[in-house]
Amino acid sequence: MNEADEMLAWLEGGRDFALAVVTKTWSSAPRPAGAMMAVALDGQVIGSLSGGCVESAVHELALEVLRNGRAASAHYGTSDAEAFAVGLACGGQIDVLVTPVLGPDTVSQLRIYLEAVSGSRAAALALELPGVTEGDGADLGGASRILAIDAEGTAHGNFSHERLTEHISMDARAMIADGATGILEYDETGRRLGSGTRVFVTTSTPPPRLLIFGAIDYAAALAELGRFLGYRVTVCDARRVFTTSERFPAAHEVVVSWPHRYFAAEDAAGRIDASTVVAVLTHDLKFDVPVLLEAVRSAADYVGALGSRRTHAQRTEALLDAGASEEEIARIHGPIGLDLGARSPEATAISIFAEVLVERSRGTGASLRATTGAIHR
Repeated sequence: MNEADEMLAWLEGGRDFALAVVTKTWSSAPRPAGAMMAVALDGQVIGSLSGGCVESAVHELALEVLRNGRAASAHYGTSDAEAFAVGLACGGQIDVLVTPVLGPDTVSQLRIYLEAVSGSRAAALALELPGVTEGDGADLGGASRILAIDAEGTAHGNFSHERLTEHISMDARAMIADGATGILEYDETGRRLGSGTRVFVTTSTPPPRLLIFGAIDYAAALAELGRFLGYRVTVCDARRVFTTSERFPAAHEVVVSWPHRYFAAEDAAGRIDASTVVAVLTHDLKFDVPVLLEAVRSAADYVGALGSRRTHAQRTEALLDAGASEEEIARIHGPIGLDLGARSPEATAISIFAEVLVERSRGTGASLRATTGAIHR
């Protein structure tokens, strides 16, 4: 059960709790803006704001918010000494909003957003913030107003007036499309860039896809790791006897089809985008070449292919014969993965995803002790 499902269970059970949200970060903050933590009156916790750094301080504030029913904001890490005192030894700084989840309107709007997150649907959550001049520990005199906004821009809930609600909804819709999170400011007429109402908007977008072609033992390990990392995992192979959900329990979808036909259909339907990871594990030219040709001509972010250097050289020749350009072939990570000395399926899966993470984050892949600069990008 993920954090959204756990919070939904609290809502369904009528449990009162406070919602803490990271609204802004500086330097090497360990969790991004939008990270959430829920704290119940009995002290039970769901989620994390800092990987363990400031949880104790936020936990105490959340219990106070639950007792008095008023949302509050706090800043952690204004100096190295203070950062260390609350556990931010990494030197990062974060702003946090804590609001009680009380009353049918707040519960309803939060439920709509959490259900979208749980169902892998695009949505946004807008929360009212204290004014910019009110400072650390400022409260709103009550719970933070909340809006849930779906991908079409429809708002569930209301802010102080209809025009402001409409503007927040339009801005949130654009942020959903960009996968953005941040603070917006509006004047009394609801216009952006004003100085009256401050709103934090966090967005949830469908998880990135991991398409694995080849129903082999390496695919099972990669599917499990991909799911753990938050990907929606598909395993596809033309061989029905090997391509079963029993063999790949971690996959969200197990598809019996020729890989290139399945990929082409998904691409035509608009389900391949710049977040998609493609791993071709068949190392059989009759499967590899057609699907790789489709993949390198798509918007997929990462395309990798399993096999020895000799196999990849043969694959390259076959792709050239099939009409692939040098630039298209250069998109293929082959042999797939980083040099970690991996041999087992599980270690190979780590090697593959290590390369995916390096490529997507523009990291170096080097040991952190040999690098300088921010650790959390």
